[in-house]
Amino acid sequence: MKALLGSFLCLLCLALPTWAETIRVATYNASLSRSAPGLLVKALMDAEQDSQIAAVIGVIQTVRPDILLINEFDYDSDGVALELFTEALAAGPDGLKMPHSFLAPSNTGVYTNLDLDGDGRLAEPEDAFGYGRFPGQYGMVLLSRFPVETAASATFRTMLWQDLPGALMPERPDGAPFPSADVHASARLSSKSHWDVAVVTPGGPLRLLASHPTPPVFDGPEDFNGRRNHDEIQFWSLYLNGALLPSDTGVRTFAGPPFVILGDLNADPMDGDGRREALQALLARTDVNDPVPRSLGAVAASKNQGGVNANHSGDPALDTADWNDERGPGNLRVDYVLPSSDLIVIDSGVYWPPPGTAGADLIGQGDPVSSDHRLVWVDIRLP
Repeated sequence: MKALLGSFLCLLCLALPTWAETIRVATYNASLSRSAPGLLVKALMDAEQDSQIAAVIGVIQTVRPDILLINEFDYDSDGVALELFTEALAAGPDGLKMPHSFLAPSNTGVYTNLDLDGDGRLAEPEDAFGYGRFPGQYGMVLLSRFPVETAASATFRTMLWQDLPGALMPERPDGAPFPSADVHASARLSSKSHWDVAVVTPGGPLRLLASHPTPPVFDGPEDFNGRRNHDEIQFWSLYLNGALLPSDTGVRTFAGPPFVILGDLNADPMDGDGRREALQALLARTDVNDPVPRSLGAVAASKNQGGVNANHSGDPALDTADWNDERGPGNLRVDYVLPSSDLIVIDSGVYWPPPGTAGADLIGQGDPVSSDHRLVWVDIRLP
């Protein structure tokens, strides 16, 4: 009888799923952009002496993600800034080694020779494919403990805005293209880029769907940026639905789950400016799990700072950005880590320690010490 019972239990164990190690996936708009090309590299050459960079590294070393998307990281084609940053991240007693990465060009600062904002002037940051003073400003980079399959990954930087199904491109009151038909024919969807990065984890392959849409402000009644922000977020729903979309190397369709959508989406589902429909639809998808990461520090900041925060509809515990409290928009939830529903979510959070607690010195009160955004993380397991 004992032998039969043992055999039954062994068969039962084989029938049950086994789970790989817990993986911490994070996104962080780390404000690692500078006003001119080469300045980030120069600052990283002596990272310990740059208080902002040191605080950013302190936040990352404290949270210790396995996969991390950094928004607002100036791009250089030789990857010098990336190499210096990973060296600084791995240094010291709390060093964190992330030997694998994905780095690709950004639309920011790449000029178009067109008047994209319709102000009658050319060669301004607003007239680049994505706002920027030089090519690669406000770029992004993905860091990972696990190998990245570059050949299996895809970028959509050069995809035209008009090629997005149902694109909400701006119009004049009479229905004519704003600011011109030439702009509509040439404008790109991504203000930085959209990435589908393949990572090989101990539990199997995982797709990282990364982006950093434009802020839905800094425009006029035509709502150029608001419409673009909406469509940059809408891209992911269409991609998950199986739409054939033009990548930088040819037409591409999504390979399927498991996946994690992550990045600074510059949109809050309840408050602030912008068209919320695309974000709300993304969060409501049955194949997407929103773990609603939260922090006590965000609650304290909303209460202590007051201003427009007092009129917000959303839960302040979910805020991930600390912005102007008097003229607005106040503190908002704009940074997301959204696993596919087939992944098991173990835990989640936003690195925003309340005042007077450990790590609060890396955040600051009022003027940011590290960034005006907070690192968002989610712990997942792959079957």
